[in-house]
Amino acid sequence: MSTKEAKQMDQALFDFYGKPSIGQALPLAIQHVLAMIVGCVTPSIIVAGVAGLSQEDSVILIQAALVMSALTTLLQLFPFIKTKSFRIGSALPVMMGISFAYVPSMQAIAADFDIATILGAQIVGGVIALLVGLNIKRIRKFFPPLITGTVVFSIGLSLYPTAINYMAGGASSKSYGAWQNWLVALITLVIVTVLNHYGKGVWKLASILIGIIGGYIVALFFGMIDFSSVAQASFFQLPKPMHFGIKFEPSACVAILFAINAVQAIGDFSATTTGSMDRMPTDEELTGGIVGYGISNIICAFFGGLPTATYSQNVGIVSTTKVVSRVVMGMAAVILLAAGLIPKFSSLLTTIPYCVLGGATISVFASITMTGIKLITTEPMDFRNTTVVGLAVAVGMGVTQANASLAQFPEWVTTIFGKSPVVLATIVAIVLNLTLPRTQKKAEK
Repeated sequence: MSTKEAKQMDQALFDFYGKPSIGQALPLAIQHVLAMIVGCVTPSIIVAGVAGLSQEDSVILIQAALVMSALTTLLQLFPFIKTKSFRIGSALPVMMGISFAYVPSMQAIAADFDIATILGAQIVGGVIALLVGLNIKRIRKFFPPLITGTVVFSIGLSLYPTAINYMAGGASSKSYGAWQNWLVALITLVIVTVLNHYGKGVWKLASILIGIIGGYIVALFFGMIDFSSVAQASFFQLPKPMHFGIKFEPSACVAILFAINAVQAIGDFSATTTGSMDRMPTDEELTGGIVGYGISNIICAFFGGLPTATYSQNVGIVSTTKVVSRVVMGMAAVILLAAGLIPKFSSLLTTIPYCVLGGATISVFASITMTGIKLITTEPMDFRNTTVVGLAVAVGMGVTQANASLAQFPEWVTTIFGKSPVVLATIVAIVLNLTLPRTQKKAEK
């Protein structure tokens, strides 16, 4: 290969439509997979635990998470309908994975109903996201950073009890609260924290994965792991459409969260283009991205895949490395797809003890909370804005923490507003932001 050809090959990494060699793209693709794979499957593990799924069904849910994350990523990278004014898919360098944003609501639905009801709510939410995408210019003004930040902040706060219960061994476990669980969880957390602050390169990017491996090894010495399910799992299996079924329960719909997450995805799309391409995304790219997000979540529901969203950690990798070739992200998606088609791999993930997951995910949940704070503080923290954020979070968290506060209301009210603080906090934040008078300084602008 000539020097000129080698230079062109290197430049291909920094061009979305560039075609780098497999040798160049594969290490970068693996880096993306390492950064996201734990976050991609953990929501499914959490929801499977709450729903009381069997080992076999848990594997199927995790398998669907990996396969659907891969396919939705490919849809964003390679739009299958693309004209000058419309597309399905953003054609931007993003990775899609199962979103933690819906975990609090999915836990509430799984506890009161089942997985099928989650998937039914997901279809309704996907339709809402599709409508948001088609009307993004009109709707965007209702979701400034103050609102999206408040929602993200509430999501982070609401996930802490899950992490702490997991660190203690899982609330349904006979060994809940045992010192062994806390020791393993703290070792996992220490590994993740140290690598996040002192690690470099792949050690930092894969800190959560490495932390889980370290905690897993310690858990082995305590006899916490049972490999019998891995031995029974097959080597290859296609996803099972409609395995869990689909049910529509009006009180379980989390459509408003899909609208919020659709708008929040604009932030990830914008961060990707500004950080790696030195420009803002076009209206066509944003519309295509959100429309693709809505359609893919509808399709995911039929295959048992939980809701997907853009993955911010992968946005960070793209912004840091400036590598935007869709070949790299596409290769990462293919690796996820291959992993999802191997039930033994999915089954191995179900053997991870709750205490290990808790030690790893509490740092993720803390990061989600701080992301919300960062979004909130992009706007002036005057009396009006602090009222919007403070009251929204107070009402949302307060009602769900006081378990019997809605006892005299119909059951559907409790399901919508009393199980997860996110929906109530979102509604309160939007209403306050629309009704409270703005400061004179802001009005003059």
